[in-house]
Amino acid sequence: MNNHFFHLVKYSPWPILMALNLTNLVTSLVKLVLTSHFFFFFFFLITTNLIMVQWWRDVIRESLYEGIRSLKINYMISSGMIFFIISEIWLFISFFWMYFYYSLSPDMAMGSVWPPYKIIQMSFMDIPLLNTLILLMSGFFVTWAHYDLTMNNFKNSKVTLVMTIGLGMYFVTIQGYEYLNSNFSFNDSVFGSSFFILTGFHGLHVMIGLIFLTIMLNQLMKSKFSMTSLHGFEYSIWYWHFVDIVWLCLYLSIYWWGM
Repeated sequence: MNNHFFHLVKYSPWPILMALNLTNLVTSLVKLVLTSHFFFFFFFLITTNLIMVQWWRDVIRESLYEGIRSLKINYMISSGMIFFIISEIWLFISFFWMYFYYSLSPDMAMGSVWPPYKIIQMSFMDIPLLNTLILLMSGFFVTWAHYDLTMNNFKNSKVTLVMTIGLGMYFVTIQGYEYLNSNFSFNDSVFGSSFFILTGFHGLHVMIGLIFLTIMLNQLMKSKFSMTSLHGFEYSIWYWHFVDIVWLCLYLSIYWWGM
């Protein structure tokens, strides 16, 4: 008999394998940058994804089939997700701090203007506005999907979640098109560096959110959610709304005010 409310996880090979694999992945990334050798980087990237799938499979089995998740355990996991999102917020705050530090006091090397001299400005009413509308619509549909799920309307929940994922993929595609047709690059002063760091990291988080939502869609298709047991789905919604809010801050500060 356990004399505590929390669950002691079983022995698992995935944590140590993931740690070793991520170490090799970073090393192979350095090798890729220095020597342009792709094989090891893509090999460890594939093995990282395979380990993730196996690890998540075990977590799903633990919560869904073994029935070891008490209310307190779910509360602790929810608290962990909240603190994770807070840590992500501080990551973006550091990037915004960098951007505003240079934009509010541009030095002589940038011509004492912002954006720097010869940087062709991007209209905030063009692609950025389209991407903003796309993400806001995706946030609306993922909330709708959650509402349908709580009402046991599984058919509509699947449809609206598919629309959310589709809009997210459309956002990434439009963002890539914007990068390809941009009039400046990462090396064009601190403006280019801060622009691509902020929008690039946000794009990375969008892709992570898409993976999260796709896994939840797979769970929904297999009828592994109910109106009283949908914690994983709610966590994916929290993360997606976080991505939406960060983009609104990006749109207002970089595209509208900064340009």
